[in-house]
Amino acid sequence: MLDFAQFTWLSFDCYGTLIDWESGILGYLRPLLEKNRCYLTDAEILTRYSEFEPREQSPPYRSYRAVLASVVHDFARELGFEITADEAEGLGESIRNWEPFADTIAGLQRLRSGYQLAILSNIDDDLFVFSAAKLSVTLDCVVTAQQVESYKPNLRNFEVLLQRTNVPRSKVLHVAESLYHDVAPARTLGIASVWVNRRQNKDAAASKLVPAAPDLEVRDILELAKIAGL
Repeated sequence: MLDFAQFTWLSFDCYGTLIDWESGILGYLRPLLEKNRCYLTDAEILTRYSEFEPREQSPPYRSYRAVLASVVHDFARELGFEITADEAEGLGESIRNWEPFADTIAGLQRLRSGYQLAILSNIDDDLFVFSAAKLSVTLDCVVTAQQVESYKPNLRNFEVLLQRTNVPRSKVLHVAESLYHDVAPARTLGIASVWVNRRQNKDAAASKLVPAAPDLEVRDILELAKIAGL
């Protein structure tokens, strides 16, 4: 069991961990696909997304808006239909409407009473502004892919986080839904991690499932706060 007394910082992935990105992804892509007579299940859409997005995030760095536009083009190309530039850009624009999970705000507010809070996210700065307002908690540090010019699981993103928190890595606990983007690289760098397993009873997810060993697994952020004694 983790000794929560050793940590002074909790760093969080945002999308998939705090913000319900799968509902946002499906809410945009499903109508677009059905408009083009492509009737995929949610699991099929999310499985394809989990393959397309990491590929589009490969170097050289491009904005997250550009990455998501390319993901939409990937769907169109694989499924054999045409899309407009506005339709391709629409997935990124939809982020402003993505909502937090039901447990996020209360969980963060409880954790805020015991720790400094950071965000480490594969996002553009201006897009994160929409989500930050919905988290309803003061953040002490925000590190985005745009600032680092790379995407997790690149270790550089985590190294910048450590530089900005300015504490030994033993004082940082990273909390995330994605084993691929977050838990595996955190472990490589010797950063303790919590897997927020939001895959409960689901056939697929928007993030890759890869072998990784978190230090703790929880269902949601409120459970994490409870285990931390807050």
